[in-house]
Amino acid sequence: MSLDEKYHKLQQILINLDSAVVAFSGGVDSTLLLKVACDSLGSEKVLALTAISPIFPAYEIEQTQQLARDFGVRLQLIATDELALDTFVENSPQRCYHCKHHLFGLFLQEVRKVGFATLLDGSNLDDLNDYRPGKAALEQLNILSPLREAEFSKQDIRDLSQRLGLSTWNKQPFACLATRFPYGTKITAERLKQIDSCESWLRKNGFLNYRVRYHHSLARVEVAPDEIPRLLDEQLRLALVAAFKQNGFDYITLDLQGYRSGSMNEVLSQTTC
Repeated sequence: MSLDEKYHKLQQILINLDSAVVAFSGGVDSTLLLKVACDSLGSEKVLALTAISPIFPAYEIEQTQQLARDFGVRLQLIATDELALDTFVENSPQRCYHCKHHLFGLFLQEVRKVGFATLLDGSNLDDLNDYRPGKAALEQLNILSPLREAEFSKQDIRDLSQRLGLSTWNKQPFACLATRFPYGTKITAERLKQIDSCESWLRKNGFLNYRVRYHHSLARVEVAPDEIPRLLDEQLRLALVAAFKQNGFDYITLDLQGYRSGSMNEVLSQTTC
């Protein structure tokens, strides 16, 4: 199916809804979904819901607010407290399931309050290729995933976003900060702040695709392979080391495989998945 055909299919899925609430992170996927929902239904029939939580980078909130203003759609911020969930803090391989069930349960309560028809999320076909326990929670709660239903891959989403002039078309993949921790490593507010501060340093210094993985006193830095040479510049390297040590890490390493989504899932066996 061509991109034009997928786009038409997505529009038809959305047009058939009376109204829609979009779980909106400001990432590539949910931004495209929100844009097409507003175009298809009219922005007055769409509501964007964004979670405010320690597991999401603070600067993302500002971006979601600006995008909502650009689309002329109402945005509602919902405070969540995943750190109050033992099943989240203990960080088992099922962490994402418990997190998604909690988050979308709160979103569904808001959907019922406003009387809108359907809650949508931005899952796509590529999400089926990684370990995604949160998908089960979405299915249990009957959350609709129009991008996946219309057979959009991640590249399709980027291509259509660029065609529609969306600023997020080349944004790095969005993932909550909990994905920076090896399974079994307890997640705390202090550790989340460490990761957020270090990743903010990378962003402010012009890196586009990156993750900082937490290994207690050691930070493992992933950047895109083509950005590795820049990170080895003496002045920048020393500045990074100083910044990361200021944020509580004793050792800082560079992952020579480079940035890759879901690298913490590489240790999981097929039977675990």
